[in-house]
Amino acid sequence: MQVLFKSRHPQATDLRDLTERRVRFVLRRLGWLVPRAEVQMSDVNGPRGGIDKRCQVELRTDGAGSVVVASVASDWRTALDNALARAARFLMRLWRRGSDSRRMRQRLISHER
Repeated sequence: MQVLFKSRHPQATDLRDLTERRVRFVLRRLGWLVPRAEVQMSDVNGPRGGIDKRCQVELRTDGAGSVVVASVASDWRTALDNALARAARFLMRLWRRGSDSRRMRQRLISHER
């Protein structure tokens, strides 16, 4: 899996290695479905502070197209973890939905015979 990291904020760029490890860890079971992951981190309102650290995760899948999830939190790590958790749940739902429809088609075909 190829992991791309984009950020202009100096504190966020310090998290590049951590981000790559977290993406690979969270998607370890679904890695075969996601050949490319792109993570963008930004500070929404700059030096004013507050809950403004934004993490956007885009997963390009083979069969389901692109999955884009964003999360905003008070620190970079929480924003990253929340976005990755949401993306993993969404991918699991897509994968299960696809496998359920395949099973249903197989059942219908076997009943028609």
